[in-house]
Amino acid sequence: MEKVFAQTLKIVGDKTQIYTINSGFTGLPTTISAIVTKAFPFIFALAGVGLLLMIIAAGFTLMTSAGDAKKMEDGKNKLTFAIVGFLVIFTAFWVVQLLGTMFGVAPIKTLF
Repeated sequence: MEKVFAQTLKIVGDKTQIYTINSGFTGLPTTISAIVTKAFPFIFALAGVGLLLMIIAAGFTLMTSAGDAKKMEDGKNKLTFAIVGFLVIFTAFWVVQLLGTMFGVAPIKTLF
């Protein structure tokens, strides 16, 4: 048995049989809801990375302010906005999950 790309080639005597291996790839999503469903995990991961970068930037600004009140205030504002943004994203996720459970929308539960 030899594997050629995503197929298995089986040669028996003078006959050749090709079996397709199911890779689990079903192609590109064709509806808006399918696109959003596929994009949600990436959006939340990107939001988490953005949060981490904002917190690091705020901490760097605070540490390098050297007593300058304006830079220290800028660092505090960055940190505050990062935390508020996280709370907005976190709350939105749980509100959608709660509404999906209340109204019995099964695809919302299997989104992640």
